[in-house]
Amino acid sequence: MTERFSYPDDREAASAAQVRALEALLIEKGVISGQTVDKVLGYFESEMTPLNGRRIVARAWVDPAFSDRLVADTPKAVAELDLPVGMAGAEGEHLAAVRNEPGVHNVVICTLCSCFPWPVLGLPPYWYKDPVFRARAAREPRVVLTELGVPLDDDTEVRVWDSSGHSRWFVVPQRPAGTDGMTEDELAELVTTEAMMGVALASAPGAGTR
Repeated sequence: MTERFSYPDDREAASAAQVRALEALLIEKGVISGQTVDKVLGYFESEMTPLNGRRIVARAWVDPAFSDRLVADTPKAVAELDLPVGMAGAEGEHLAAVRNEPGVHNVVICTLCSCFPWPVLGLPPYWYKDPVFRARAAREPRVVLTELGVPLDDDTEVRVWDSSGHSRWFVVPQRPAGTDGMTEDELAELVTTEAMMGVALASAPGAGTR
């Protein structure tokens, strides 16, 4: 029987409760302070956030030349944008972008652990580290994508990219239909972390993000 993974709310709530308990214990023991926690959380909320990735994707959608530069030399292309966080250090080294196109769909995983481009996508969802997801996405990516609501045509090639300390991949999803005339800010609202991992499609106009 094939193993399956899911995103159960109770597991996410349990993980959050464990984090809160650990935080309270570390503060009680004097290992960290509440101010330290607030500072770190604020950093991830304001600087190291998926908003950076959304801006990159939106620019790639409206500027084909930038899109080509992004795929050819990701760090150099990203440096053209005025992003609030540097791409060096803190899981931002060796950024590499791949682009979904008609007939090609890309998926990003990390088979060894949980390497993830934090400055572009923020912190990874807990299921990204799930051994079942990592194994099955590498072995049968088309089946996993179908289970996640991304059915692909039989003639669509699925390419799986394994993130590591040497290459931290993210996906430029295909631009949704019906978005002609939208501004970059409006387009950025259609981009989700999941779409930049390749496990979802960019949202259609009016559908919002999750």
